[in-house]
Amino acid sequence: MLPSRLFSTVLLASSFFLGGSLTPTLASEIEVSAQPTVFYTYNGQKIPLAVRGDAIAVAFKPVGGTRGLGQPLYLQLQQALQSGTRGLESGVAVKPLGESYAIVTLPATRGLTQSIAQRAQQQSFVQETLPVLTRSDRQETIILPNEIVLSFQPGLSESQKQAILKSNNLDVIRPFRFSRDRVLVKSTVVTGVAVLTVANQLNQIQGVRSASPNFVQSVSDRQLKQVLAASKQSSELQTFGWLEQLQSNSRAIAPESVFLGLQWHLDSIPLKQCLQVKIPLDRCLKAGKTKTGSFPRTDLHIKEAWAQSNGGKGVVVAVLDSVIQWDHPNLKSSLYTVTAANKCSGETHGWDFTAAVSTRTTDPCNIGDADTRISATELEIVTPHFQKTFQLSDADLIQTYPTLAEEFLRQTPSLSKVKLAAIIRQYLRSEVAAEFHGTWVSSVVAAQPQAGKGVVGVAPNAKILPVRVFGLNGQFIPANFLDALAYAAERGADVINLSLGGSLPSEPQEELIADLLQQYPNLVIVASSGNENQLEVAFPARYAGVVAVGATNLAGQRASYSNFGTGLTLVAPGGDLSTDWAGGILTAGGTGLPEFWQGLSTPTRPWSPVLDPKGEYWWVEGTSFSAPAIAGVVALMKGEDPQRQLNRDRLVALLKASASYDALNLASEETDLYSQQLQKGEIAASTSPQQYFFGSGLVNADIAIQTVKRLLTE
Repeated sequence: MLPSRLFSTVLLASSFFLGGSLTPTLASEIEVSAQPTVFYTYNGQKIPLAVRGDAIAVAFKPVGGTRGLGQPLYLQLQQALQSGTRGLESGVAVKPLGESYAIVTLPATRGLTQSIAQRAQQQSFVQETLPVLTRSDRQETIILPNEIVLSFQPGLSESQKQAILKSNNLDVIRPFRFSRDRVLVKSTVVTGVAVLTVANQLNQIQGVRSASPNFVQSVSDRQLKQVLAASKQSSELQTFGWLEQLQSNSRAIAPESVFLGLQWHLDSIPLKQCLQVKIPLDRCLKAGKTKTGSFPRTDLHIKEAWAQSNGGKGVVVAVLDSVIQWDHPNLKSSLYTVTAANKCSGETHGWDFTAAVSTRTTDPCNIGDADTRISATELEIVTPHFQKTFQLSDADLIQTYPTLAEEFLRQTPSLSKVKLAAIIRQYLRSEVAAEFHGTWVSSVVAAQPQAGKGVVGVAPNAKILPVRVFGLNGQFIPANFLDALAYAAERGADVINLSLGGSLPSEPQEELIADLLQQYPNLVIVASSGNENQLEVAFPARYAGVVAVGATNLAGQRASYSNFGTGLTLVAPGGDLSTDWAGGILTAGGTGLPEFWQGLSTPTRPWSPVLDPKGEYWWVEGTSFSAPAIAGVVALMKGEDPQRQLNRDRLVALLKASASYDALNLASEETDLYSQQLQKGEIAASTSPQQYFFGSGLVNADIAIQTVKRLLTE
């Protein structure tokens, strides 16, 4: 979703963006709608969806570019809708979903849906209004545009394809550039929820491989208790002063880093030992004096792997995620430079598939732009809310965000005003920070410290290909994701990391992944299992051939949020912020940008799970960080095989063989759950409790590298 668990399955998915008031997408909102259930099909199964009666969506007209300044369109819409003479529209709130869409939450007054939709449609910058759907078991927002991802059966002639389109009243919006026989289409005769029926019927047409609605999703799943957990501050981390005094205890491949001792997923012993002694953590790590005794290794044995490898040199890891601020000091030396002959204009370091200039074009290079960093427009949207958490008093903050305050009080009525304001601050700061989820993920893979400062990636000599697939507020568009997947493979990625989960299952996605794995037999796709504590992993990790990674904590337990069971491949450290920030995964963040701090004083005490005064480094948690750790291990393995003699199947088999349950332990409630599922016949008798919750186990990169090197010399 971090603060990682706050942003759940993708972690980046912000549920907040904001005009003057805040309207989080929470369960209480979704329950307002009691509309009939509709559905779409996935592999012949009906996936039920409900139409929300408390919200509509708005699609903005293309404006020719998204990185310029100017009042955001969602604010213009909110002002227009709240200017009604009757005063009935005063309860309307608008939040952006990316830069091309917005969600209009309707007031409790009945009968306003049509009038508000009409007023929205009258605005010169609005293209159309659209229905909003949801799944009853998720806290999410799903927009249904008149768009369908259509895959033809291979071998069809152009005339056969045109015949299918014409007979089903479809126009082509655009083809997919990097994959064959796929087009994005729209119906010429229906709109609204009827688009679902068209997609379902297309799946029955001869010559159609699959058809799926191009849902615009806001992948989000937060709970108040997670905000409360993330708002705790460790008693040992109350000042920033000691950070620069930490000394590295590694002289291996990774450059010297003052933060290495805090990165327990690389080597857990220093932090474990220091947490056992009765001296402050900073003094312990600085002095290197640790308590004698044996501690189980709940890390990936990365430092040992560095000592016998080249650190992933020559390997390209594509990170498909949200904002990837690749000019962060610890990422700027890890960038891959695209050398393909068919580059798009300005393409140098990856591509942003969310900043669409126009989705009504036959030129694929006009979908998105060449910069995966946060745009000026996006900064204009998020910065005021971040700054208000430092500028406003408790009373003013509560007054400014009444909807959010009301929701938190509904969950915990006993909250004092001081505590309520503190939670709102933490929520808003974490929401803004989570927009840089892709930056966090990239740093886990291949960060490089500069001048002795910063975090170290699992494969510090690998290169990152940044590919942005999430817009503001967790906006996720399946068609853009398909473009991004095929783009990453075509651009030469050795590994693709997908730290996202909880998206709607899609046959076109499943087919494309299968096609790519067949076309590129050495390509490894790694995905997070999801943060919903479910008995099966989320999509896209559940698709065949994808390495699905669950999360563990410093103690060697399954992280409480981590999905498990059906589809789980293995586990890696994902962090746990519930007891101590140091139990999270330390990453490079984005709130250190000067735009966030303009006019603000530099904090002198921690204000979130941050390591430094401005949040250039964050502690996070989630399967979003266990997945890139494994992507980094695969990069280390591939770095020792420059001729790519070991294909994907062989590498994944070696990865799983390196894993074990030695340092892992099950909670009593997990043992009970396993017994219950076994009795119900939900688990095969041959599946052990450890396999059910941990897959093949916790990876050991040292063993994996040794095995690769041995096989290549035999």
